Amino acid sequence: QVQFVESGGGLVQPGGSLRLSCAASGFTSQSYAISWFRQAPGKEREEVLCINYADGRSVKGRFTIARDNFRNMLYLQINSLEPEDTAIYYCARRRSENFRCSESAHGYDFWGQGTQVTVSS
Repeated sequence: QVQFVESGGGLVQPGGSLRLSCAASGFTSQSYAISWFRQAPGKEREEVLCINYADGRSVKGRFTIARDNFRNMLYLQINSLEPEDTAIYYCARRRSENFRCSESAHGYDFWGQGTQVTVSS
């Protein structure tokens, strides 16, 4: 059974950092592109960053995804957090093995329950 469990969210002050974890089970995550999405209250779900199936690391600005293939886990590091980063963060699996990243949520078939990140002083 394919499953994701996210963790690591919480309340953090602006300018701080967080590392979110995504524990995958029921499949080999390194064979799939995995994205982190987020959804803030009253807003559409949006992609934060994706890592392709062949890559061990993906970086965009303040966001970094890293894989731990031995543990079948992925991590999202967020630095210099801003109040606008407040949202529920989800990891999601690309629909097929060896498909590259997609910015559309429709391109992903399994999602975790999410972890809440709140940035506030």
